[in-house]
Amino acid sequence: MRLVTYRTDVSAPAILGVLVGDQVIDLHALSTHAGEPLPDSMLAFIDLGRPGLQAAYRLLARYEHDLPAGVSHGLSTVKLLAPIPRPRKNIFGIGLNYVEHVAESSESLDTAKELPKEPVIFSKPPTTVIGPGDAIEHNAAITHQLDWEVELAVIIGTTAKRTHAEHALKHVFGYSLMIDMSARDCRRAGQWIYSKGQDTYAPFGPVIVTADEIDNPQSLDLSLKVNGVIKQSSNTRHMLFDVATLIADISKGITLEPGDIIATGTPEGVGAGRTPQEWVWPGDIIEAQIEQIGYLRNPVVAVGNDPRAGRDR
Repeated sequence: MRLVTYRTDVSAPAILGVLVGDQVIDLHALSTHAGEPLPDSMLAFIDLGRPGLQAAYRLLARYEHDLPAGVSHGLSTVKLLAPIPRPRKNIFGIGLNYVEHVAESSESLDTAKELPKEPVIFSKPPTTVIGPGDAIEHNAAITHQLDWEVELAVIIGTTAKRTHAEHALKHVFGYSLMIDMSARDCRRAGQWIYSKGQDTYAPFGPVIVTADEIDNPQSLDLSLKVNGVIKQSSNTRHMLFDVATLIADISKGITLEPGDIIATGTPEGVGAGRTPQEWVWPGDIIEAQIEQIGYLRNPVVAVGNDPRAGRDR
């Protein structure tokens, strides 16, 4: 199932939907029509667990060829938001999780040359999240080194506390795409949250694909372009720590709860690792894609007091 959060117009509330082909189905409206009301928000739906998914599948099958009037919208007529527009907690970010990215980071960002023995974990606040087409803010008063990272996002469906890796994937609700924007010149004493946690630094979406539709999260192609030029192209099989290991490691000390998001790290090809280094500026367009999940396109715009926005390429 491909789940979205959307608006029918700028003043309308955010609504939970199911994307079927080029149609978005209002799941709450459909279920209300059937006398089996389901929540109208993604987080509340995730909280229902397996019974919620089973009910949704039954409804979609029952009305597959005879949808009630008003419950379906053309994809081109709605505005997709981030699937979870406001996460309950900080996003769990994973650093240095692809071997080649470890190498490029050690040369350009003063990180260790050795492969991490345990996952490197940081966080991104809920205010970083934006949706498809939304603007990534470039504030030249803060950064002249704004960088890109395409990542597989994992959405937790059931509470995981001290779970083992062999059981970890049963806690996954679904998968999505996240662009982990990073102001490389905003790291402070080795800490990453101000570098990676600024407003708009987590484009997220366009959908959550439920875990039953992705047999193996470690076999997905992922890529990123800047202004149409491919910068990153890899596959999730190259993760140093796979999804199950990440869930097991985090849950050893931090309880993972329904709706929590793990951004699983990025492959090589970031701007900081290039010679010469490359950064994004106002007017640039970032496009990212993950196999079986979808595509994000986000423009970079200037904010702050500097009208030039530091565009000194």
